[in-house]
Amino acid sequence: MGDLKGAVVEFPVNGRKARGYISKPEKGSGPGVLVIQEWWGLVENIKNIADRFAATGYVALAPDLYHGEATKSPDEAGKLMMALRIDEAEKDLRGAANYLLSQSAGEKLGVVGFRMGGQLALYAASRNESIRACVDFYGIHPNVTPDYARTRAAVLGLFAEKDAYVTPPAVRKLEADLKKAGVATDFTIYPGVDHGFFNDTRKEVHDVAAAADAWARVQTFFGKHLK
Repeated sequence: MGDLKGAVVEFPVNGRKARGYISKPEKGSGPGVLVIQEWWGLVENIKNIADRFAATGYVALAPDLYHGEATKSPDEAGKLMMALRIDEAEKDLRGAANYLLSQSAGEKLGVVGFRMGGQLALYAASRNESIRACVDFYGIHPNVTPDYARTRAAVLGLFAEKDAYVTPPAVRKLEADLKKAGVATDFTIYPGVDHGFFNDTRKEVHDVAAAADAWARVQTFFGKHLK
């Protein structure tokens, strides 16, 4: 894990302030990537992922969609996720994207999200023309329905065969819906692994090999579309 390298920042959202965690590469600038939290909140794992992006040359911003709340309890996480107002989250994500554009190089952004954040990454990509590359790690949120026809981003999808929330048939339907809307897709379903396999703080589901392969795919994908 190690010490966090980034900083908490505030950015404007519709006349109010929102907060997030930003991490920048040693050279100071690079393409921007939004990192969207799981249902736990803006926890250390998400901040560490932002730091990993910074270490590979990106300016990474993880907005705090729960406005200071976070949990390790699945029951509490489920309540926080269902209480999330999607219209407010959309404003937070738009404000975060605008702020990230001001902090990063170029006019194109990437977005990556995990679980709840994976679905919100698709949603953000459908609402922000600056987002040109979207990574969905096993995205799920019952109240989020992106308009894929408005999406200008290519989509990399990374899913788990043993996922009880986003099953392989659901993944294939998502891929078909995106392709029908004219979105360029690259989907992988990792055999034998579970929902949350990328999260190295959850040993019960973390899969070292799948996580390493997924990270390499993300780097190739963002390198192609953002650098």
